[in-house]
Amino acid sequence: MELVNKLVQQYAEKYTSAEDVLIAEVGMYTYTNHAHAQMLSGHLQGKFLEMISCMLRPKRILEVGTFTGYSALCLAKGLVDDGILHTIELREEDAATAKSFFDRSFYKNKIIIHVGEALDIIGEIDETWDLVFLDADKENYINYFNRVMPKVKPNGFILADNVLFHGQVLEDEIKGKNAIAIQAFNDMLLERKDVERMLLPLRDGVFLIRKL
Repeated sequence: MELVNKLVQQYAEKYTSAEDVLIAEVGMYTYTNHAHAQMLSGHLQGKFLEMISCMLRPKRILEVGTFTGYSALCLAKGLVDDGILHTIELREEDAATAKSFFDRSFYKNKIIIHVGEALDIIGEIDETWDLVFLDADKENYINYFNRVMPKVKPNGFILADNVLFHGQVLEDEIKGKNAIAIQAFNDMLLERKDVERMLLPLRDGVFLIRKL
């Protein structure tokens, strides 16, 4: 399902500030070389992540799902001077690709990449989060949320990607384990009284969640 009209997407990107050189290179490399390049945040969503981070000026950011490093570099732009971004990636090859870009960036000393199972690693990082970005395996979204929520500061934010999951959550009968998991995640948020939330129809759907 085409969630966003292509002409609208093109128009929005035309009037959105351009990616910086390194972030654009990450995008081009991924689109050219990666079999799952559609997982990349891309220009419009990347700039949204950057804007949110720059508004919040976080000291500690957690990203669950590094992929090739595009979104981490966008999020890092809002970090305060002594800020740190922790990012977790399951696949060693993608983590190595991301690190190669991080090492060339202004933020090379501000980004810490962890490789392995996110549910284990989240519990091992002794931090309190100002901003969290969930963009890993969809079946664990509820588990990731429950694991990070106690460590998010009051008035801190959690962003969750792919919450429209290619439009599959809009179907009368939701099929497929990922779409079912995303629908369960969305329904869980609907029932919670300890957050404010806004579902944005940006790209594949982004949940903006504020901890009360």
